[in-house]
Amino acid sequence: MNYAKIVGLFVGAFLLNMIAPQILERLAHLPGTEAAIAQTLWCLGLFLVFGWACSKLAEGTVFPNFTLQLLVGIVLHDALAPIAPEIMIPVVVCTALAAIILKGGGDEVERLDFLKIAYPTMLIAVLGYLITFFVMFPLMLLLGLDGKTSALLAAIIGSTDPAALIPTLKKIVFKDQYKRLAGLSIAESAVNDAVGAIFVGALATMILAGTSVETTAALTSGLFSAENMLSLGRQFLFGTVAGVIGWAFMYSYERYKSTHHQNTGEAEAAYDFAIVLAVPLVTFVLAQAIHGNGFLAAFIAGLLANYNHNNQAFQKTLITMEIKIESIAKPMIFMMVGPFVSLDDLWATAGLGFVISVLFMLVARPVAVMISMLPTNLNMKDKLFLSAIRETGVIPVVLAVITVAQFPELTQLMPLTAWVVVWTLTILPAITPWWSRKLGIVE
Repeated sequence: MNYAKIVGLFVGAFLLNMIAPQILERLAHLPGTEAAIAQTLWCLGLFLVFGWACSKLAEGTVFPNFTLQLLVGIVLHDALAPIAPEIMIPVVVCTALAAIILKGGGDEVERLDFLKIAYPTMLIAVLGYLITFFVMFPLMLLLGLDGKTSALLAAIIGSTDPAALIPTLKKIVFKDQYKRLAGLSIAESAVNDAVGAIFVGALATMILAGTSVETTAALTSGLFSAENMLSLGRQFLFGTVAGVIGWAFMYSYERYKSTHHQNTGEAEAAYDFAIVLAVPLVTFVLAQAIHGNGFLAAFIAGLLANYNHNNQAFQKTLITMEIKIESIAKPMIFMMVGPFVSLDDLWATAGLGFVISVLFMLVARPVAVMISMLPTNLNMKDKLFLSAIRETGVIPVVLAVITVAQFPELTQLMPLTAWVVVWTLTILPAITPWWSRKLGIVE
């Protein structure tokens, strides 16, 4: 039944998109600032209403709500047209929301559990990311993409997303000897989101500076130059410093809340949301101010503070925050693809997008897992399971929006990112339970 409703939703979005230009033209003729206000509220209303509808109708189907939100956003391309000329608005919105989500990703990983799997996690999140990049880049050159698009796309899609992964893993009951696979998968996705943000930023800076990326040799030479490695080191170091400072503030506030928890009224508890929301944003700004990476800082602040585990003082606040992220932040990010990708763009890149997605899932991911996990004690079943865990999502979309703002001439970058997100978010969560049973790692 929900599948019929999903079709109805897309038909409704398509019909609304057809009449949207006339509505927007009327709004544009309102006097003074009323036109800008009306257009902004129109777009915000579309994000909220269609984001909610996609989440509701995705329940009980094979489609994750994120896939539907992204596709509906593209169907509403003309309806969301006021956003496209104001490129800095989606960049700022996506960056702020991504910082909040990454801080939440740090919270999601239990700090003590993370320490137990830190070694394989760092290997697969950092070394695995680099291997994925250097496998995909030459493959995309062979497919006919230019060097800049190939390099940036390979860097953007290298980040995973726990959004679709966590609900899938919660449905799987692993045998005792394989239980750490769930934690390792989630930890990898949290860490390599920050790694991807740093790498994409460094690559964009390198390209803007005029470095050639038309061949693998030229790209490798530029990436591993002394200047670029120093820049990457600074981003990691000062991003970590900013994250520790953010954690220190959160720790102080946690101590205060824990001490006054019994005497805290509902009104004061409601104020906590502002603090929890502000910390990743301020930490992000601090990291930028000292030339560190803001996404890494937000993640580290959440990972070190880790106070959504076993702390009753923050339970209501953090539940509220998770609800707002799921119902507002993530739908806005996924639907933000819409203003930059039309149905014609999506259709024109459908074949290429499918081939890139298949190569990404069936070639790059297994190679990255097998090589990066060589120094660990993971067995072959562990590695085969991890080879099927490669959902992309929120952070790649955010990085694509930011990158398109810097390289508007790379017209294939956003639709191809959209295709990789659609295919990985649709196929991989659907096959993970079956693959787990096939490997014999579940009860």
